Amino acid sequence: MNVGSRLTVKAYPVTEVCYGEENRVTVDGRMTVCKNIAEKILAQEPLIKEIDIRIIMPDEHRQHTNTVMDVIPLATKVLGRVGEGITHTLTGVYVLLTGVDESGRQVCNFGASDGILEEKIAWGRAGTPLQSDMLISFDVVLKEGSWADRPGPEAAHRACDTYCQIFREQIKKFNGYKCAEKHVFQETYEPGKKDVYIVKEVSGQGAVYDTRIFGHEPCGFEGGKSVIDMGCMPALVTPNEFRDGIMRAMD
Repeated sequence: MNVGSRLTVKAYPVTEVCYGEENRVTVDGRMTVCKNIAEKILAQEPLIKEIDIRIIMPDEHRQHTNTVMDVIPLATKVLGRVGEGITHTLTGVYVLLTGVDESGRQVCNFGASDGILEEKIAWGRAGTPLQSDMLISFDVVLKEGSWADRPGPEAAHRACDTYCQIFREQIKKFNGYKCAEKHVFQETYEPGKKDVYIVKEVSGQGAVYDTRIFGHEPCGFEGGKSVIDMGCMPALVTPNEFRDGIMRAMD
């Protein structure tokens, strides 16, 4: 038996999310969200008109949402690159990236995901939050007309990634022995037996339809490569890389 990469994921549950004077999360499950950070992020993104950061509790899903561009777990690499080593991740809370431009045009809305939030998310699926999870809404208003090509949506994703990184840097420092769950994924290969490959088709048509892979952080934007820039050529991804969040949909 040949051994491939080994991935260890340590999970830390968040039980309380509230507004505060800083964006902070502690190993005992308390998180504070500061809306004022939006002004600092906004200053770095000329294509973004406005950013609104809000907490959405489980009993507040009957509200309007702009296009759901991504649902992002707060996870970070502690050791190794994405797909190997150690990952720390939060449970019980997700970041919800939504977008519209200032004329009211929904961003990346091929799936018509604007509307009542409760009806627009397939709750409890792989990659989606539970109905009992808390959400941090990161709602972006792009400048008029910038919704139609890559720079606009990329600015929204980059701004949200900047916000997520604030928490990632804190999660990196969590005591590994204080995790609530620990999962170890060891890749193995049997010599002489057939290998199974799964072909996954991702967005790469151009305009606002793109996918980024090989980012620095799980489900991260920074460091990722656009499949369009790669010529939409096939890329080999290991099971642990996929499991650890090597891919980020941009549409």
